[in-house]
Amino acid sequence: MRPQSHRYRHRARLRRAAFVLVLAGVVTLAACSKKEAAAPEPRPVVAVAVHADGSATQAASLPGEVQARYSTPLSFRVGGKIVERRVRLGDVVKNGQIVARLDPADAQKNAASAQAQLAAAQHALVYAKQQLDRDQAQAKENLIAPAQLEQTTNAYASAVAQRDQAAQQAALSKDQLQYTTLAADHAGVITAEQADTGQNVSAGQAVYNLAWSGDIDVVCDVPESALAALSVGQTANVTLAALPGRKFSARVRELSPAADPQSRTYRAKLTLENPGPDVRLGMTADIELAAQANASATQHGSFTVPATALFHDGTQPAVWIVRAADNALELRRVTVTRYNERTIVIGQGLKDGERVVLQGVHTVTAGEKVRAIAPLHPEDFAS
Repeated sequence: MRPQSHRYRHRARLRRAAFVLVLAGVVTLAACSKKEAAAPEPRPVVAVAVHADGSATQAASLPGEVQARYSTPLSFRVGGKIVERRVRLGDVVKNGQIVARLDPADAQKNAASAQAQLAAAQHALVYAKQQLDRDQAQAKENLIAPAQLEQTTNAYASAVAQRDQAAQQAALSKDQLQYTTLAADHAGVITAEQADTGQNVSAGQAVYNLAWSGDIDVVCDVPESALAALSVGQTANVTLAALPGRKFSARVRELSPAADPQSRTYRAKLTLENPGPDVRLGMTADIELAAQANASATQHGSFTVPATALFHDGTQPAVWIVRAADNALELRRVTVTRYNERTIVIGQGLKDGERVVLQGVHTVTAGEKVRAIAPLHPEDFAS
C-alpha cells in the first residue's frame, strides 16, 4: 500500500503546483490589463500652430455719403395755394430769406374782419366805461337804484372781456397772414423740392428740404462683422471719389444702438474735421476704420484663427491649447479684438507657435492627453 499512497501524494503536489501557476498567470494578465487601461491611446485632435499676423491693426473700409449734420423740411404753418417760389434745388439761402408765398387773399380778409371786430369791441368798451362813470356818480347822490349800478358794472366787465378776445383774434389773424410767407429758419442749401407753384398744400406739408450750413457728416451703414472696429469718438480717414488724392479726418459722432430691420446694418455718422468748400453734399465717400487693439495686442501682435476654435471659460472667450511639454489640453482665456464672418482676431492670450485646437472644442476636457493632427483641408481654415 505504500507505493500507492506515495503516488497519491505526488499527484496532489502536481495539482497544487498547476493551480499556483494558473493563479499566477491570471494575476499577471489582470495586472497587464490594468496597466493598459491606465494608459489609453492619446486622442487625435485637429490643431495647428498659430503665428502673429497683425490683423488687429488692419483697416476696414466702408462706403458712405456726405450729408449735412442737420436737415429739416420747410413748410407753411397754414394751408393754401402756392403762388410764388423764389428758390430752386441747390440754391444757397440765408437765415430769414423768403423762399415761397401762398395766396394771401383769404388770410387778408380774415385779418381785416378780426381788426373790424376789435374796433367794435373797443368802441363798446368806451361806451360801457362812460355809462359806468355816470351811474357811479348818480349812485353817490342816491339818484339810481343799486341794482342798476350792478348791471352797468357787469356790462363794463363784459365789454372788457370782449375787447380782449377781439384783440387776441386780431393778433392770430395777423400771424396767419404772415404765415403765408415761408422763410428759411437757418442758413443752408436747398436739397429737395416737394411742392410746385400752383399746388394746394396743407399746413405742415413739406415744400423744401433745407440742409443747414456748418458741420458736415459722412453717413455709412456698418455690417455686423465690422461693428467691433467702431466706437463713438473714434477717428477715421475719409477719401472722396470726387476729390482724388485728398484725405480728410473724421470722428465717429453717433452709432445706432440697433440694427436696421431690413438691411441688418448699423447706421454710423462721422463728423468731418475741416471739410473745406470743395466738399459737397451727396458726394460718395470711402471710410477707413482702424480696428481697435489694446497696447498688449499691439506689442505682441495678433492672431487670426478660425471661428470654430472659439470656446468660453465662463463668460470669457477662450481657446484650447495643446501644451508642447506633455501634449495635454489647456483652456486659456483670450481677448478677441475683432469678429469676422469665418475668423476671429485674438489680440491677447496667445504666443507665437502655440498649437490651437480648431475643431471639436466642445468635446474635449482640460488636462486630456491628445495627439495633434493637421486639418485635412488647410485652406478651409485660412484667414
